[in-house]
Amino acid sequence: MKVVVCGAGIAGLTCASRVAAHGGEVVLLERAPGPRSQGYMIDFFGPGYRSVRERGLLPALEQVAYHLDEASFVDEHGRRRAGVEPAQFADGPLVNLMRPDLERVLREHLPPEVDLRFGTGPVAVTEDDDGVRLTLDDGTSLRADLLVGADGIHSTVRGLVFGAESQFFRYLGFHTVAFTVDAPRMHAAVGNRACLTDTVGRQLGFYALRDGRVAAFGVHRTADPSVPEDPRSAVREVYGGLGWLVPRALAACPPAEEIYYDQVAQIELPRWSRGRVVLVGDACYAVSLLAGQGASLGIAGAHLLADQLAHTASIDHALAEYERLWRPVAEDKQRTGRATARWFLPASALELRLRRLVLRMARLPVLDRYLAKLLAGKPTR
Repeated sequence: MKVVVCGAGIAGLTCASRVAAHGGEVVLLERAPGPRSQGYMIDFFGPGYRSVRERGLLPALEQVAYHLDEASFVDEHGRRRAGVEPAQFADGPLVNLMRPDLERVLREHLPPEVDLRFGTGPVAVTEDDDGVRLTLDDGTSLRADLLVGADGIHSTVRGLVFGAESQFFRYLGFHTVAFTVDAPRMHAAVGNRACLTDTVGRQLGFYALRDGRVAAFGVHRTADPSVPEDPRSAVREVYGGLGWLVPRALAACPPAEEIYYDQVAQIELPRWSRGRVVLVGDACYAVSLLAGQGASLGIAGAHLLADQLAHTASIDHALAEYERLWRPVAEDKQRTGRATARWFLPASALELRLRRLVLRMARLPVLDRYLAKLLAGKPTR
């Protein structure tokens, strides 16, 4: 079987690796000219963690992982107002990873048979009796038995085959941003914690990286879903006025091309496949950062898809089984994300105080398990 995977992110790298491990011929396309450096720290646990453990990649992940003592919510003077242990809401073991580091581990462990091509992607997709044909933006074409769209929430494959993004895009009322700064004094102040501003309507957080830099991660409420043309100016305007380390971070904010900036949204499709084209990861079931576990679900869903292709009698049956098994998991996490938005970023001073109370209660026996289920969703087996 020949498979073309579009998108060399977390889901695409996993799918390509698993299909090749089962003996498939794989071409992996990535429109970006090279590996992406933008991204934020993720809590990595659940089904994706179990997938990489099964593949023997945990030692490589541990080499790039961070083991944070606490996620601390701090006031404008840096005083702790509330906190939670990162593993408290995890379904099993957890490691903290920068998203680009996770991609790098997956990329470095691709089987040599995978044909990874940067700087190109599809501009047209057609089907015939023999499979699917892609016309690429570099003027070449490819034929395959199956096309996998693993190209993220703004998927090109989805747009070409399933229709305009607006049909499937559910905006959740937030924008998010991530960037890194070289700031030794900030690095020392953050220490071995995730530090987040304890604020209403907007929140900026910081992680100290092992190379001496500091990763900044922000989220803010906005009714306007459009992304600004100048992310750097937008970041300084939105988060200006916050205290503690925020002014230093904004002063050192990198150029726009080094900033990750996007809407917080989910993708909802009536079907994940059409003919010999199938979607995986954020391309078809983005759960949003409000739900968390996006990387974990991307890996596990791609793993499941590849295994169904290897062990099911026909491609059509494999695609149907993949969706039957995985859609309930993805939809549960999407519901969790929508339900917990008010706790992720309070919209009022009252909600802010309630969040502090919830975090204190989460440390109590019995209540910790109940709140973990409420905020993280059902365990995924």
